[in-house]
Amino acid sequence: MNRPVLWRRLLAEFLGSAFLAAVVIGSGIAAQQLSPGDVGLELFENAAATAVGLFAIILMFGPISGAHLNPVVSFVDAGFGGIRWRHAMAYLPAQVGGCIVGAVVANAMFAKAAISISTKPRASGPHFLSEIVATLGLILVIFSLSRTGRSRTAPAAVGAYIGAAYFFTSSTSFANPAITIGRMFSNTFAGIKPSSTPVFIGAQVIGGLLAFGFMKALYQGFTPTEAADVVVPSSADGHALAASPQTTERRDESRA
Repeated sequence: MNRPVLWRRLLAEFLGSAFLAAVVIGSGIAAQQLSPGDVGLELFENAAATAVGLFAIILMFGPISGAHLNPVVSFVDAGFGGIRWRHAMAYLPAQVGGCIVGAVVANAMFAKAAISISTKPRASGPHFLSEIVATLGLILVIFSLSRTGRSRTAPAAVGAYIGAAYFFTSSTSFANPAITIGRMFSNTFAGIKPSSTPVFIGAQVIGGLLAFGFMKALYQGFTPTEAADVVVPSSADGHALAASPQTTERRDESRA
């Protein structure tokens, strides 16, 4: 069976990314309003909402696009042959655009200015290291589950990891270039100053490259079929590649 046609996958990545940004930023605004002055409780509320929201979002959109919602996931997947490089490139603007739209919607839902550029600085050495570690761990969770045939646990595992990483990293685990860009457009609890984003994105790229190398070392023979199972496999729509990836892609393109 074929994967869903490309435009449907791009729409799923856009919508999923928009919901992700709305959850992250909206819950951050709500936390500030519900628990003013208690930063620890605000972070807990933000982390809990993000963890369970991410679980639901992956379940919603995983059967269509794989629910990457993250350019690092898409490009590592392409590196393993799970999707074509040009499709990973197409996912990128859908993910970034979705996160920006989600940020704008979150602002509007709480009667904030629709677009407000964040003034919260986050760039530092510890933040840089934290984003490397956060992204490394996220990619290892996702791809190790795929390699060992446990991709169906990915929604819960990814949500749990991100929820935990809010607390064990000083950066609160952005681990995603698209959400990093989206969070620039909200001058609220979850925001990030534009001048801090290159530090975060650079660290996230490094974390992704390290994860790719560690996966190669830990698991020999990681196949394109296994890579195609990230983040969520689906027998109903054939998200996992058939025996011939090239043939499957040609059939997919003919439907686009």
